[in-house]
Amino acid sequence: MILNYDVIVIGGGHAGCEAASASANMGAKTCLVTMDMNKIAQMSCNPAVGGIAKGQIVREIDALGGQMGLVTDATAIQFRMLNRSKGPAMWSPRAQCDREKFIWEWRSHLDKTDNLDIWQDQACELLTEPVQEGSPVVPRVIGVKTIWGAELHAKSIVITAGTFLNGLMHIGRRMVPGGRIAEPAVEHFTESITRHGITSARMKTGTPVRIDKRSVHFEDTEIQPGENDFHQFSFMGEHRRLQQLPCWTFNTNAEVHEILISGIEDSPLFNGQIQSIGPRYCPSIETKLVTFPGRDSHPLFLEPEGDDTNEMYLNGFSSSMPMEVQIEALKHIPALRDLKVYRPGYAIEYDFFDPTQLYHSLESKVVSGLFFAGQVNGTTGYEEAAGQGVVAGINAALKAGSTGKEYTPFIMRRDESYIGVLIDDLVTKGVDEPYRMFTSRAEYRILLRQDDADERLTEKSYNFGLAKQDRQQWWLDKKEAIGGLLEICSTLSVKPKEINSWLEAHNSAPLRVGCKVIDLIGRPEINLPMMIELFPTLSEYTDNIKNRCEEIIEATEVRIKYKGYIERERQFAEKMHRLENIRIRGRFNYEDLQSLSTECRQKLKRIDPETLAQASRIPGVSPSDINVLLVLLGR
Repeated sequence: MILNYDVIVIGGGHAGCEAASASANMGAKTCLVTMDMNKIAQMSCNPAVGGIAKGQIVREIDALGGQMGLVTDATAIQFRMLNRSKGPAMWSPRAQCDREKFIWEWRSHLDKTDNLDIWQDQACELLTEPVQEGSPVVPRVIGVKTIWGAELHAKSIVITAGTFLNGLMHIGRRMVPGGRIAEPAVEHFTESITRHGITSARMKTGTPVRIDKRSVHFEDTEIQPGENDFHQFSFMGEHRRLQQLPCWTFNTNAEVHEILISGIEDSPLFNGQIQSIGPRYCPSIETKLVTFPGRDSHPLFLEPEGDDTNEMYLNGFSSSMPMEVQIEALKHIPALRDLKVYRPGYAIEYDFFDPTQLYHSLESKVVSGLFFAGQVNGTTGYEEAAGQGVVAGINAALKAGSTGKEYTPFIMRRDESYIGVLIDDLVTKGVDEPYRMFTSRAEYRILLRQDDADERLTEKSYNFGLAKQDRQQWWLDKKEAIGGLLEICSTLSVKPKEINSWLEAHNSAPLRVGCKVIDLIGRPEINLPMMIELFPTLSEYTDNIKNRCEEIIEATEVRIKYKGYIERERQFAEKMHRLENIRIRGRFNYEDLQSLSTECRQKLKRIDPETLAQASRIPGVSPSDINVLLVLLGR
């Protein structure tokens, strides 16, 4: 049987769901191929979305017209804004979610999406045909075969297979093939991709033990409540309809460490059983003990898996130790002295593909029409995967010609989004460990705040056809409201006699001459809500603002307080755009440029950067090498 589509997405995880949703919403006839329709967007590890830098990515997905923010808001059981003690460039939303409701909320979104079919099956072979696109001849995708004998044909294919490609799970010395606990691995599909010259390697990740809530002594824990203010993920989402629950914290101790160390020779990470590299920033508990031998304790966080289940997730205790070692060690924590578990932690090894063989559109440089997104590109995290999924889905639809426009890839710059930083890092630098996003990876953090993702991306996405009219209008209304509030603050005058007694009462220096309200808000000890309470003109305006008044007030205040920093960073970004606009792909035979260092020639030939700016970010390419290229270009 042959089924024909514009776009096929392989894998129903976070990358796959966003890719399929984006493609279909752009008008492409799309098929999402998944092994289990009942585990769409499964949260394989932590039942949470967002976090430092990751929260910004989710807001960017939402601004683009993606679904993750909407699904998270609908299923959140705890919300927190991290890094409030720092500046707004560092604020990062994070939510605990109900794991099962998250799946079914995503499934509901997909079921209601026009142009989208779901096919429950397993891809086993990539189908291609040769095509002359210049020289030499390159293959082009035409479809996939499945283990049940179906052939799905399409003009674009997106691979989002997560940890399933030749997945191998480890608990102690036991090894079982699988892509996730109780789910089979995908064999042979990697080989049908690599035979075309796409290179693959192995990575490792892991997950902690799952605990029965009824066995926990909560009196020996410290409660960690959530927040209930106006913040949420989606600019248009539903505000926390589920019961809000706390998390709990406690620490390991010397006895726990002693038991774990006694079983270290059976740890797959240290007995040679696992050769691949795991995530440095989310290490297993046994790795923590080896790396920090002087530490007497490590913090653990007990997180609910849902509002109607006893299953709990033990954040900070990822492990592949033998199950009896894991359980015995945990029983020496007072809160877990009567511990019962649903399943132990385990590690998993899986195939990924070299992301430097991708364009910024996430299309393969080796096989035309083939896109990759998510953990198959060497990343870790639901948010990183979903961000790539949106970009791959947009470009797959554009490549398939379903929009009726000439193919111009959708690419985001590093000063436009964390997703742009993520993709540029992947395709320019590659990975030697699972890639995780941090705010420190972005050089334009003040421009990439969580509060302004819609300002940066919604209109651009609308022009590409993903963000719809309602989302575009939501942003235009918000933009108008912010502009009006800024205008009042910039024109409303204040005289010293009107404000000095109030300023002194709030430990702020008195005025010597009159000023505008905007000047007062620029002071660190004064905020916009104070001014709204003080001046009727402002309060009357904000009373009439529709669509999330509090969010508009916060966004306006950030623009006022950080105006100088924002403008300076934007000027620096515009200078870098000059290098971004200098195209160099296809203009040099790097092997012949003896004035470049040997390492530089090798890196430039392998990665084949699109622009001079991308070349400047490649490890091993020095500023002097960039100057040589500029001279050769006649600049």
